[in-house]
Amino acid sequence: MFAPREVFRHLRTMRHYIAFSTIFLLAGIVVGATNPALESFINSQMSGLRQIAQNIDNSSNPTLFLMLFIFFNNAIKAILVMYIGSLFGIVPIVFLAINGMMLGYLVHKTAEQGSGELFTIVVKGLLPHGIIELAAIVIACAYGLRFGKMMLSGLGTLFTRRSGWGQELEQYVLRTLPVMALIVIMLIIAAVIESTVTVWLLGK
Repeated sequence: MFAPREVFRHLRTMRHYIAFSTIFLLAGIVVGATNPALESFINSQMSGLRQIAQNIDNSSNPTLFLMLFIFFNNAIKAILVMYIGSLFGIVPIVFLAINGMMLGYLVHKTAEQGSGELFTIVVKGLLPHGIIELAAIVIACAYGLRFGKMMLSGLGTLFTRRSGWGQELEQYVLRTLPVMALIVIMLIIAAVIESTVTVWLLGK
């Protein structure tokens, strides 16, 4: 079950949910980049992150603490969203929308400062770690959406008396374990890149 071939084979069966997750993320990016009414909400989200970043920068080992914060922050949220998706898939959609809006807002505000600044933030600040991090988040949310659909199907069994749903759910949860391990590995790599390579690139 934990063999890489089996993990990627199961990911292929999730391609429709991964596609839906990507669409929700892209929709959030568009909304964040085009809707000025969300500016106060997004700024409030980012101000908290800025305060944490300042505290980390003043710590004895900023690189290590930044790496640990990025990893645990993303890993806990990603794992939770996989299973809280059982609440009919609402949480993964909200999670993708908020992350997309923050990303869209950041890129839009940076673009207003000129193409040079946009290149710095996107190519140096986001792409090195963002591709891996966003892929992990999209996969986690895809499983959360699938979990939500299964719970809706479970409600349907109360009326149709269809048997086998419990076994199907158990098999699905077992299948999420190696995927969860893959997501954790991806987020470790992303955290290492963001706390070292990205910081170095932005400092050049």
